[in-house]
Amino acid sequence: MNTISLSLPESLHQRMQELANKDQISIDQFVISAIAEKISAFMTRDYLEERAQRASKAKFEQALAKVPDVEPEEYDRI
Repeated sequence: MNTISLSLPESLHQRMQELANKDQISIDQFVISAIAEKISAFMTRDYLEERAQRASKAKFEQALAKVPDVEPEEYDRI
């Protein structure tokens, strides 16, 4: 495992401590979780961008054509 050192504004550090305490975790665990969430968000964005590049309107319309043209059930109406 690696160690990093960083400077935080006092207000940010205080809020981070409060949230970590609320979740009953250490600040280290809080930071690791926050970093993992951010990495996941970037990876998801990259994946969706890559998928969008491969998108095909024709294939979408083919798939959509397979969906039955029926009214939704009463419980599923907006």
